[in-house]
Amino acid sequence: MFEKVLIANRGEIALRVLRACRELGIKTVAVHSTADTEAKYVKLADESVCIGPPASAQSYLNIPAIISAAEVTDAQAIHPGYGFLSENADFAERVETSGFVFIGPRAETIRLMGDKVSAKNSMKEASVPCVPGSEGALPEDPKEIVKIARAVGYPIIIKAAGGGGGRGMRVVHTEAALLNAVAMTRSEAGAAFGNPTVYMEKFLENPRHIEIQVLADQHGNAVYLGERDCSMQRRHQKVIEEAPAPDIPRRLIVKVGEACAAACRRINYRGAGTFEFLYENGEFYFIEMNTRVQVEHPVTEQVTGVDIVQAQIRIAAGEKLWLKQRDVALKGHAIECRINAEDPFKFTPSPGKITTWHAPGGPGIRVDSHAYSGYNVPPNYDSMIGKVIATGDTREQAIRRMRIALSEMMVTGIKTNIPLHQEMMLDERFVLGGTSIHYLEEKLAAKGK
Repeated sequence: MFEKVLIANRGEIALRVLRACRELGIKTVAVHSTADTEAKYVKLADESVCIGPPASAQSYLNIPAIISAAEVTDAQAIHPGYGFLSENADFAERVETSGFVFIGPRAETIRLMGDKVSAKNSMKEASVPCVPGSEGALPEDPKEIVKIARAVGYPIIIKAAGGGGGRGMRVVHTEAALLNAVAMTRSEAGAAFGNPTVYMEKFLENPRHIEIQVLADQHGNAVYLGERDCSMQRRHQKVIEEAPAPDIPRRLIVKVGEACAAACRRINYRGAGTFEFLYENGEFYFIEMNTRVQVEHPVTEQVTGVDIVQAQIRIAAGEKLWLKQRDVALKGHAIECRINAEDPFKFTPSPGKITTWHAPGGPGIRVDSHAYSGYNVPPNYDSMIGKVIATGDTREQAIRRMRIALSEMMVTGIKTNIPLHQEMMLDERFVLGGTSIHYLEEKLAAKGK
């Protein structure tokens, strides 16, 4: 096992990784920008290193600064968390060539799954169900593009091969709009991701967003830890997540889960990962794989009893996966609400000093947050300041516990989206379960928000 791990991230995930390390008896190094000097995890870490000013490009995305911090502190491994450099293959490669262990997949695996075209082709070869679409990248010939679109059937969606986070995609409903949409997406993809390659998929009208969590070691072992429903989204950003997904037959979950585990073995995957699917009319369609820990990993931890972050560290240290698929059993139901420093309905960021922070408690309540009374939320980063996770024997109990938790939670000095979550926990369609990825935006649009 490692003696010292550097945490190349910030916010709640930095604290989450720090806690996992402490439980394993590992010393920690927190790197931080000048904006995060007073952060809780910086104070709790065994060592801390300032790696630059508030701008991410000069701090949390500054690869030489992070490598230097690992060198001067004699860290053995680097945990990238999520976001920032967590899915940057060049960073993973640089970490390994510098003599450290990257707590995540190999660089070549990140590259393979980071390009949506190669990822989809790999999944097809592994018999993972995929959305109907073009066989790889779209050709340059306009006639061929039209031909492919006719075969797939409208509406279709044009996606950037290097895209992510809801960027680099355009829905096309008619043939007349097709070629212009392809040209615009190529141009945007080249500018945003440095890769103008685009591909085509059938656009599913009313799907749900379902994820399969996997763990795999470097010895050829892999398991899946059930599924999550992350359909409650706004502008492709998740707001509420839960596990397991309501009203999906277990036989379908088992089938797609086993295919995901088999795919991990096929591509020699290492660490924690998530296969993301659209689910519509009883069918799963692979869209992408996230080669890192997810924001929403706690709901899976709550229903499986598996510490996913510790698993990442143990696997990176060379341990064999101690779990067999028959050992994985889902118990109860968990729901997560992302708490953001933002106006609850206008969604404008609300940075500033938190004058009061009172986290909820009680049976089945978990709060993952780096915030505290007196903490200053910087304006430079993502607005998420924490997560509230409610777990119950049933989905109904988890929802009731979440309602209570949200009513107890007190945050003053800044605005948060707690009122939106309170509204959603009383929403009839959410309570019923199984809403599509469009439900929240349509609800907000109907209210003029």
